[in-house]
Amino acid sequence: MKIIVRPATGADLSALLALYSELNPDDVPLPRASAEAVWAAMSGQHGRTVLVADAGGAAAGTADCIVMPNLTRGGRAILFVENVVVAGSFRRRGVGRRLMEAAVRLGESAGCYKVQLLAADDAYVHAFYEACGFRPLAEGFRRYLA
Repeated sequence: MKIIVRPATGADLSALLALYSELNPDDVPLPRASAEAVWAAMSGQHGRTVLVADAGGAAAGTADCIVMPNLTRGGRAILFVENVVVAGSFRRRGVGRRLMEAAVRLGESAGCYKVQLLAADDAYVHAFYEACGFRPLAEGFRRYLA
């Protein structure tokens, strides 16, 4: 199976929404017009790249990456990774690893000093990220807003 990781385009929107429904199955699907408006905002955001793992025309996975400029570390930016998901039918076939390798390359090409992400509290997920070279070096906090 040949996997090509590339930046997503507007033509990938339906496939991205299907992947996100696997990531968060309890979410109410966005109406198409709302999804298109959000995509327009995302794709126009400087430093943001939504990666898609393309397996012969099928979206096998995705990762949302954004470069955040930074006034510390000599002005070197940080690459944040969010919404990483591999379609159930493509799991354990190297898709996630390819996505994370592409995210790291994005960070390197943008001159970032680190790539950072939060992971679900799941031993399998943690083992995956550690196998990709990430280390659990900090404790994350979040506060959900209504």
